[in-house]
Amino acid sequence: MLTSTDFSGLFNGRFLRNFFPIPASSRFRVGQKVPDFLLPDITNQTTLRLSSCRGNQPIILAFTRIFTEKQYCPLCYPHIIELNESYEQFVQKGVEVLMITSTDTRQSRQVVKDLGLKMPLLSNPSCDVFRNYEVGQALGAPLPAQFVLDKEGRLRYKHLFSFLSPNASVEKLLATVDSIS
Repeated sequence: MLTSTDFSGLFNGRFLRNFFPIPASSRFRVGQKVPDFLLPDITNQTTLRLSSCRGNQPIILAFTRIFTEKQYCPLCYPHIIELNESYEQFVQKGVEVLMITSTDTRQSRQVVKDLGLKMPLLSNPSCDVFRNYEVGQALGAPLPAQFVLDKEGRLRYKHLFSFLSPNASVEKLLATVDSIS
C-alpha cells in the first residue's frame, strides 16, 4: 500500500544511517527492566521520560516505521491505525501506549494531525532509542517492535519484526496487559 506519491524528505541522513539491514535481536528478557529514555511527545507537546511512568501503569512501547510525514511502511500503517482506534480500550485498562517514530518533529506533527493520533507519538530521529532496544533496521528506517512493560518497568512481552508477523496484534497486546494486571 502506497500512502503517497510524495517522496520529498525521504532521502536524508536518517535514511542513509538506517539503509543497511540489521535484524531485530533485542537482548531484553522477560522480567528485566528496560533502559530509560527521554523523548519529545509530539501529541501532547511535552517531553516524556520513560522512568517517570514507572510505578503508575503498564506501558506499551510501540516502535513504528514511518519514513516521512507522507510515507508510511505498508506493514505498519494498518497497525498504527488499529492502535489509534483501540487507544481508549488501553486507557480503560489503565495502560499507556507510547508510539515511537524516527520522523523528526516537523514530520511527526504532521503525522499526529493527519492521523488524528490520540496516543503519545514520541519522536526519535537520531534512532538512538531504536538502536538501544535493538529493534533492527532496513531500507532507510528502523523496524517495528512492541514491548509491554508492567508498572515497575519490567518487560512482560516483546514482539520483534518478521515478515510473517511484522507487528503484534492489538488483541495480543490487550491479552498481555490483562495477564499482568
